[in-house]
Amino acid sequence: MGEPEVPYVDVLLVGAGFASFTLLNRLRKQGLSVSIYEKGSASGGIWHWNCYPGARVDSDTPIYQLFDKELWEDFTFQERYAGWQELRRYFKHIEKKWGVEEHIEYHKHVDGASFDEKTHQWRVDCSDGSEISCRWFIPCIGFAARHYTPPVKGLSNFQGQVYHTAVWPQHGVNLKGKRVAQIGTGASGIQVAQEIGDSVKHLTLFMRTPNMCLPMNQRKLDPKEEERKKANGDYEKAFNDTRGTFAGFTYDFVDRNTFDDTPEQREKFYHKLLVEEGGFRYWLNTYKDMLFDQAANDEAYKFWRQSVLKRIKDPEKQRLLAPEVPPHPWGTKRPSLEQRFYEVVDQDHVDIINVNEDPIEEVTETGLRTKKGLVEMDVLVLATGFDSVTGSLGQLNIQGINGGTIADHWKNGLKTSMGIAMPDFPNMFFLYGPQAPTAFSNGPSCTQFQAEFVEEILKRAQAEGITRIEATPEAEEDWTKRMHERWDATLFPLAKSWYQGANIPGRKVEPLNWAGGMVEYTESLHKSMDNDYQSWKTAKAS
Repeated sequence: MGEPEVPYVDVLLVGAGFASFTLLNRLRKQGLSVSIYEKGSASGGIWHWNCYPGARVDSDTPIYQLFDKELWEDFTFQERYAGWQELRRYFKHIEKKWGVEEHIEYHKHVDGASFDEKTHQWRVDCSDGSEISCRWFIPCIGFAARHYTPPVKGLSNFQGQVYHTAVWPQHGVNLKGKRVAQIGTGASGIQVAQEIGDSVKHLTLFMRTPNMCLPMNQRKLDPKEEERKKANGDYEKAFNDTRGTFAGFTYDFVDRNTFDDTPEQREKFYHKLLVEEGGFRYWLNTYKDMLFDQAANDEAYKFWRQSVLKRIKDPEKQRLLAPEVPPHPWGTKRPSLEQRFYEVVDQDHVDIINVNEDPIEEVTETGLRTKKGLVEMDVLVLATGFDSVTGSLGQLNIQGINGGTIADHWKNGLKTSMGIAMPDFPNMFFLYGPQAPTAFSNGPSCTQFQAEFVEEILKRAQAEGITRIEATPEAEEDWTKRMHERWDATLFPLAKSWYQGANIPGRKVEPLNWAGGMVEYTESLHKSMDNDYQSWKTAKAS
């Protein structure tokens, strides 16, 4: 018997989140056959997996959704910052509106792929033993597909329950009246702590670095008001505004420096951004020199600190959560948006342990031991994040044409062509991944603009009979050089953050995200096709 015939599709998208849905709708309109392989049991991307207590977005309505009018005209989010349940409802809306389910196969875990130079096609392998061939292979698995568990001694000895925020049980967990220890105070850690803090018997937070949180200023949305905004063009304006800003939000840095204003003007401006408007405005709508000049950054930290101290009564918690000397420049780690985090953790039944001062020595059968003693617990929550940005793609056995995987390609340092492709991996694009604006952007904005580029390059390829497109080594070298130049011009290198892989022990510390802003990024993408695909090698099947 001969080998069974391997099915073929023009485009294979991996992951059923924002990027894949955006591309699916655009590419099928070109007449291309498109399939999505999703390892989970439902669509939603990260919002299929994110269901830990308090999980919600940190981009406000309306820009945290696909930009297509046919989707938002009859769907309205209920809150300024949508929670995970509402995001799932939204993805069901997309499925129904666009009829995308016929294109998706769930429980399909892509393990690896290799490129055939004769046919100019990828052969993709799945963990269930199945295979598929495709002309264009587009992983859209994001920057947080590989969670990280720190090497804590004795973790397997604990007799209670252990939960990681990245793989929280879909059915939920009842923590009421329990003694809970939580390692990590990043984004998920802040959300979990403020959500469970009132109802647990005791909560102990193990913190490495204080999270310089910003007020979310969450609120319910008035459906009638949102409909009025849609009718008046406010939604369309918001989506268009994202195209001209540093991070793909509707606002940008103001065109003046910190010390252009008097102290009184600064305080008024800071108060407006931090207290009145909330969200990321204090981070991304502030003075243009805040992330570049240390003295300017110190002013921002000073005001932030004073605002936080007013909300915490316990002097020791004030010291831990808002130290007089900042551990790193303000805003060089992603600030989490909080609703009442400081009030929750200021309660007597909540303890905070700085693991730099009092390291975790081991996990025992009943708790966590530090040099100061044993913290007994019923439940351990690991809010320890991800092998971010590169871990998602690097874990797959995707083979380059000259041998070696993506991880091999990066073993001496991260390098890509414009954060969307790589030499040696023809006909492969990846969205919302390394060396793109990824972590410095509103996710749907980034994936929208990248999808528009992929749509354009495939449209041209189809029209011109091109069957093979590969980034040039020169384009990759140029982009990686620009990556480092933009990064080094900021204060970001001064923080040990997941922005540069510093959260993973032993990993090379290097910039993982494009810090030059969304406008320059999207311009670079489209200019790469000028002068007969100047940044690409193209070929036609013989």
